[in-house]
Amino acid sequence: MTPDISIVWLGTLASLFAGLATGLGALAVFLVRTITHRLQDAMLAAAAGVMLAASFFSLLLPGLEYGEEITGQTWSAALIVIFGLLSGAAALLFVHQKLPHQHFELGREGADVSYIRGIWLFIIAITLHNFPEGMAVGVGFAGGDVNNGYVLATGIGLQNIPEGLAVAFSLLAIDYSRAKAFGIALLTGLAEPLGGLLGATMVWLAEPLMPWTLGFAAGAMLFIISNEIIPETHHRQWKIMSTFCLLGGFVVMMFLDATLG
Repeated sequence: MTPDISIVWLGTLASLFAGLATGLGALAVFLVRTITHRLQDAMLAAAAGVMLAASFFSLLLPGLEYGEEITGQTWSAALIVIFGLLSGAAALLFVHQKLPHQHFELGREGADVSYIRGIWLFIIAITLHNFPEGMAVGVGFAGGDVNNGYVLATGIGLQNIPEGLAVAFSLLAIDYSRAKAFGIALLTGLAEPLGGLLGATMVWLAEPLMPWTLGFAAGAMLFIISNEIIPETHHRQWKIMSTFCLLGGFVVMMFLDATLG
């Protein structure tokens, strides 16, 4: 495991392309008049399934392998990854509690800052989703397994397409023009290369942190899945559909990891 500066930039660029997939999904605002709440829930649930599989197969399992390689003991590797996972979830919880943000369906969360416009609260919320995803891609590359990085970038990019579409159409619903809805959705994806650069650099500077960092990225994504996406997609009458869409996204990412990783 010998990450170098070229791998750091590769991870950053891969997370950038994954983030730009948000804009690819948002392009639908120019082609489709509207999407139903049912379709939006289905797409977001599928995206959650991709994230869930990526957390397990591309982050936690490699983290355990790297930890065992470094420490020589399975139990200590597991403890390091678990600590990283809980650290990632706790970090996201802290940010969500302190940073004001808003979801279209679940409403406002975090600190009460009434002078911030609702659209900026929404942009903050989407950024909070995208940053850990970019970090996961960066960490995946910096670990030295380039194939794992490519799989992560592909999976995150795929799940960003429906997410970008949902963001753009949600903005249309509150009377933003199609051009502005597309532009804002595209910009929210640019948080991913920032996360990618941070994750890759952390491993490059301190390689022994690899098991903890993989666990941290997984914990952050698992927090988003459980605390944000699943509640968003299960508060209407299509819970069973959302569940199977999540499973569909999960198996797609699992297949990608098994065949390309």
